[in-house]
Amino acid sequence: MKCTDGRRVALAVATALALTGTAACTSSESSGTHRTDRGTSARSLAALRSAERSTARAASARVRSTTVMGSRLSIAADGALGWGDGLTGTFTIRYTGGTAAESLRALGITSMEARYLPDAYYARMSEAFAEKTDGKHWIKYVYDDLEALGGGADFADQMRNTTPNQSVKLLLESGDVRNVGREKIAGRTATHYSGTVTVGDVADAQLKKQLQQAQVTTETVDIWVDDRNLLLKKVEKGRTGSGELTQTAYYSDYGVHVIAAKPPAADTEDFRDLLARQSTQTP
Repeated sequence: MKCTDGRRVALAVATALALTGTAACTSSESSGTHRTDRGTSARSLAALRSAERSTARAASARVRSTTVMGSRLSIAADGALGWGDGLTGTFTIRYTGGTAAESLRALGITSMEARYLPDAYYARMSEAFAEKTDGKHWIKYVYDDLEALGGGADFADQMRNTTPNQSVKLLLESGDVRNVGREKIAGRTATHYSGTVTVGDVADAQLKKQLQQAQVTTETVDIWVDDRNLLLKKVEKGRTGSGELTQTAYYSDYGVHVIAAKPPAADTEDFRDLLARQSTQTP
């Protein structure tokens, strides 16, 4: 196997998986430290806190999303995610544009299946990739090993804790949330809330640290909440150390049963082993 190719692909895949419909930057647990600036009405704050609790209690949902990370990568993701007892989920991810996508296409990779389990996530690659990994189709990323990607334990925590209600928590850190009004989302009526988050003003220490490590300075957040206090849609826009990041996600079928089976060990290549072999072989 040409190890540098395998490692390069594995790194690009890890980036894509971190930016599926659940992604961005915050944990699912509420800290109880949400700000109550004068620019945000008490009614909006109460509504958003209800949405955060209701979405967390729902424990699972179907997710459909698009993510654009500057000129580097664009992806579309479709699947189901569970967060009631650790992170679980199965997604189909398509690479739709960007320099990283071009590199993957050159290796015969245009889409993949991703499976999220509480301790690791798995990416099913193409036959072309399997030829470089002794016929194995899956890459395994153990969360505790992801510091090799440069994100450290915070990246692993982000992968474990991302849920749809993360956008609500992020919006609650804005000092000026606006109730934009009632709108239709996928045929359902929802209330649209919008706000801008300035990282320097974030009170939640863990959230602030994660945003700073991503080199985010400001981020705009828009969410649409239905009459059951559940998110139907979110749009996040911000600038990270890797460029402009825009993500749009739609949520439906809350409470759906999520299946995420571990791939066969004989058909799985551990990302840690890819790194180890790369360090002992000449590129």
